[in-house]
Amino acid sequence: MTQRRKVFRSKQGRPGKRQREGTRVPRHQQEARFEGEILGKLFTAEMPLSGQDLFAALGLSKSHRQEVLGVLEDLCRRKVLSCKRDTFALRKSAELFGGQISVNPKGYGFVSPAEAPPELEIDQDVFIPPGMLGGAAHSDKVLVQLMSRRQGRYEGRVIAVLNRATSRLVGVYMAGGVTGLVIPEDSRFPYNLVIRKEDSRGAKNGDAVLAEVTSFAAGQRNLDGIILEVLGNPKDIQVQTEMVIRKFDLPHAFSAEVTGQVESLDPEVKMTASRTDLRGVVHVTIDGETARDFDDAVAIESLKNGYRLYVSIADVSHYVRPHTPVDVEAYQRGTSVYFPTRVIPMLPERLSNNLCSLVPNEDRYTFTAVLDFDAHGKRLGKRFMKSIIRSRHRLTYTTVKQVLTDRDPAVLNQYADIIPALEMMGCLALELEKRRIKRGSIGFELPEPLAVLGEDNTVQTIKRSERNQAHKLIEEFMLAANEAVAETQTEGKIDSLYRIHEPPDPIKVAEFTEFAQSMGLNVDEGDGSPKWFGQVLAMAAGTPQEYIISNLLLRTMQQARYSPQNLGHFGLAATNYTHFTSPIRRYPDLMVHRALAASLQKKGGGKPGPETVSTEEAGGFLSKRERIAVEADREMMERLQVHFMADKIDETFEAIISGVTAFGLFVELTEVFVNGAVPITEMRDDYYELEEGRHRLIGQRSKTVFQIGDLVRVRLTSVEIPRRRINFSVEEKLARATDLIPPAPRKRKASENKGEGKGRKKPVAQPRKRAVHSK
Repeated sequence: MTQRRKVFRSKQGRPGKRQREGTRVPRHQQEARFEGEILGKLFTAEMPLSGQDLFAALGLSKSHRQEVLGVLEDLCRRKVLSCKRDTFALRKSAELFGGQISVNPKGYGFVSPAEAPPELEIDQDVFIPPGMLGGAAHSDKVLVQLMSRRQGRYEGRVIAVLNRATSRLVGVYMAGGVTGLVIPEDSRFPYNLVIRKEDSRGAKNGDAVLAEVTSFAAGQRNLDGIILEVLGNPKDIQVQTEMVIRKFDLPHAFSAEVTGQVESLDPEVKMTASRTDLRGVVHVTIDGETARDFDDAVAIESLKNGYRLYVSIADVSHYVRPHTPVDVEAYQRGTSVYFPTRVIPMLPERLSNNLCSLVPNEDRYTFTAVLDFDAHGKRLGKRFMKSIIRSRHRLTYTTVKQVLTDRDPAVLNQYADIIPALEMMGCLALELEKRRIKRGSIGFELPEPLAVLGEDNTVQTIKRSERNQAHKLIEEFMLAANEAVAETQTEGKIDSLYRIHEPPDPIKVAEFTEFAQSMGLNVDEGDGSPKWFGQVLAMAAGTPQEYIISNLLLRTMQQARYSPQNLGHFGLAATNYTHFTSPIRRYPDLMVHRALAASLQKKGGGKPGPETVSTEEAGGFLSKRERIAVEADREMMERLQVHFMADKIDETFEAIISGVTAFGLFVELTEVFVNGAVPITEMRDDYYELEEGRHRLIGQRSKTVFQIGDLVRVRLTSVEIPRRRINFSVEEKLARATDLIPPAPRKRKASENKGEGKGRKKPVAQPRKRAVHSK
């Protein structure tokens, strides 16, 4: 029978001081806590510990001795521990392993088995049911005990939290009398923080704050904490940006030491014997309208049978030397993060927007790749040099498009001095793209959301970013330089980083193939090579489903990352690839610059300079920093989307179904670039079954089908700003996905003409159905 205990509450109905400080923890909870802590200590110790060692490690008083001994005796009796001569160790039969937990806001989680011992034979993430989290929060390192196996997946429970991912959180402050509460904005934190008034830093009711947990206790809903920083009104977009910065722990302020070092740098650009004077070569920069740091400039010259391309990159390594304060800070940041309202730069502004930025009509230190091509874009030669350039023009993508595509007379007249060069660049870029696509490079055309803000920082609209010929021109030149540098690294056995992209999982490719065929795409059961991916994309090109097909194909792929091992780049079909072209905003590029410069210096008799960290360590760390930046950027866009849609309740929109799950549909609006969901609870007209392999819901009674790629009209029903959820209901179905894909002639396999019994197709497994009830 559940025990009831009297709880003292303050006048505001919130936990009071007596509750936090004077309430005794029930004995069964105390013993459960001791059990978790004991197993956690033994797991991390990886060796037997004596009772005295355990008492010391747990930091308990003598008053708890008998309770702990009782727990140890129970664990030995249950054969979780082996107990010999007052020493205790974990048994393999206990089926315990450590891993990082991913918590779902609905109260359950999954733990990666990457660190599980092989004998447990865990082939996928372990499911942690609601109530079994053991006080763990998202991304904590936890100790898990396996409980059962259902439908091929293990279930487990969290025994102990081995390491907290963070003790800080962003939340909203609810003011009280003696105490207040911080409600975590991220519902994956399973607790609130109780804040004494003297620890509130003057926060007002409803303020967004950064808070810190001062003591953890497993199983308790309310933990003690303090407010570290008051961020302000969460309805303000600038405050939302600050919340994302704090949530992802993005370094956003430079220390006085870093600032002082940067301020003392010599701004004068001097020609030395180690540099090549390229100021006579007509360089230009081509960037977006709002760009402030220009780290690449390009130039072109005509050769007898081709072109000479100059790709000159800001020589950040001239100013940022290994082991200096600014270098250490840049490495810890790893990358710049670009929000619509603010930039979190990798380097201080004096470097990123001034000394290193290739602004027009100023001498700048650069690292130049000189690449010779024939008329068809085949590279004939490559060489690299430290240089000095002087950019002639700061061009935008729009300006270059007006020259190459629109042939705008006013723009042609304004930039008459460089029109021939731009036209040559356009021709070379086209040839490079042809060669790249021919070798199998995958041409994903995935637009990115672009938030347009008003003067008062309100969201005016969210549209799809555009890519024109100018974007492709710069992209081809940067790809060519990156490949040439990576090839040089490989040839010279230079210890540096590569940008690698490993082949996709064949099982995921097979699943995609089956789905694509069910949609009417005439997709062969190919080998999943880059060329095969390109052929699939070409089939869907120009249809409303192009974006969906691209996204599904993208989901089959692995994440690109940094590594000192050259494993090639699958997406680009490139044997050698690295990042060389953006050292102002990416630390890996700075490392590549240093390694390449050291190699050139070594050939000339000089000594290579030291690097801050090993390439092995840097590859993993910088890949992680990149993922954090991507996640932060994605979350910021979600916040802008919910603020933009908040005043549009009951309006209708055309949308494409971008995902299908047991919980409902995901949709993407076509008029504005906003994503949302149609919860299964809003689909009240029928009971629906999920066909997972075919990404569709089927009504049991009406046989109505909602499949990924279908066009629908939806009505906005609610916007949950704190949870960043946009909910719709389906008003009508406009078109089926299969109707929107142009028919293609079926390709006959050669084996089908070779007699009976040959060339037969293998039976296709029926898609697994799951009942999904909407009522």
